[in-house]
Formats: sequence, structure tokens, C-alpha cells
Amino acid sequence: MSTPPLLSVENLSVRFGGITAVSNISFDVRRREVFTLIGPNGAGKTTVLNIISRIYQQTAGNINFDGYCITGMKPDAVAGLGIARTFQNIELFEHATVLQNLLIGRHTRRQGNFWQHLFFTPSVREAERAAREKVEEVIEFLDLQHYRDLVIAGLPYGIRKVVELARALCIEPRLLLLDEPSSGLNPEETNDLAFWIDDIREELGIAILMVEHDMSLVSRVSDRVLAMNYGEFVALGSPDDVKVHPGVIEAYLGKGNDISLLRRHLP
Repeated sequence: MSTPPLLSVENLSVRFGGITAVSNISFDVRRREVFTLIGPNGAGKTTVLNIISRIYQQTAGNINFDGYCITGMKPDAVAGLGIARTFQNIELFEHATVLQNLLIGRHTRRQGNFWQHLFFTPSVREAERAAREKVEEVIEFLDLQHYRDLVIAGLPYGIRKVVELARALCIEPRLLLLDEPSSGLNPEETNDLAFWIDDIREELGIAILMVEHDMSLVSRVSDRVLAMNYGEFVALGSPDDVKVHPGVIEAYLGKGNDISLLRRHLP
């Protein structure tokens, strides 16, 4: 018997007023898989992530995560199940340190009631100790030791991107949603990101659902790719197969173009 997928998206659609942003999209993400959504700007890729993380409410369709229907859940409940994400635009607390930002990422694992936290009971102290240990593990995993006590506002953009990834890992997710993780990174930083994505999957056993435009990175780390255009399904398969799909060529370059032109855009 085959293992059921970790995430299953069935006939997902969302409309904003009279505009259909996502139309009848279905796919699944297997355990320990890197699954990537690609497509031109405005294809609906980030909208799909926003629906899965419950920032947006779908118009139609169902989402199941590890046997749970999360269609009507709130964002904090979904995070508590083990879904974490990063954003296109970095969402960190600018005037807090790296360590403080990562500790905030542990909020979904918070235990105890109001009074226990008010009086800082032994159980709360133990939970705080465990949280700090987990954060230090993530700092070491992503080589952030040098930056742990520095304020976010003074850090380079590339390091901030790593800190946001670290904060998501502090939730101890089983599924990690990455929204254009290489955006704004230089080639060396993108290369490091590829290694971290491999390590997150292989060493931590976390499945990844990624939105990405850098097809060199997509080809390097992805097991399967789903191409979208105007909110609709175009192609699904391996990175190499999807890149040469006629619908993908048309989505990026328009009708009447061939694969030789596409290679200039999709390495």
C-alpha cells in the first residue's frame, strides 16, 4: 500500500470579486518531497500558499494535511499542526535580535495557561529551556551563530532571508512553505540556499512546497514541479519535463516560440 501524501489540495479555486486568481488546482505533496510551483508573475502561485496557510479563504476546494481537513482552520491552528512558511517580503521584527525573532517562532509550541506563565512555574521554565535549546539548534544548523545577538535592522538582506527561514524551522514544521526564497539573493547565497533546502529535506525530514522563479534552483532541488498560468494548471512532472512542456513555453514567451528561446529564460 502506498503512503498517503502529507498535503493534498483538491480542486482549489479562489475569486476576488470578479477576478479568478486560482481555478480548480489539484496536487499533492509527498513526505520528504520538494514540490515547486512555477509560472509567470500573476499566475496565482503565492495565492495558493496563502490559501494553504489560511491567510486567504478559498472559494471552492479542499485541503488536507496529514489526515486533517484544514479548509476551515485559522492560521495559528494550521501552524500548530506543523505548517510553517516564509514570505516574499521579509516579515521580521526589525528592532529585535536574531535570537528574539527565533524565539517568537516557538509561540505555536507554547504550553501552560495564563497563570502558569504569570508566575513562571517550573513547567513553564522547563518549556522555556527547551525552546531555547531548539532555537540554538536551528542557529547552528543555518550557521547563524555570528548573528544571534545582532539586531535585524543592521543585518544584510541575505542574512535576513536566512533568519526568516530559521524562524520557520523553529516551529518544527512537517511542511515548509517557501515563497520565492531566492528573491534578492546573489549567486553565492542562492547556492547556499540550495544546500540548506537539501539538508532540510534529508536531515530534518521536512517536506517543502516552494514558489520560485529561479529555474536553476528549481531544477537543482525539486522532485516535482507544477506550472501555472492565470491561476490555471499547465503542467506537472519533473523539472526537466515541465520546462519543455508546450504550455509552459507559451506561458512564459507567448505563442509561436520554441524551446531554444525558452532556455534563455529557464536555464
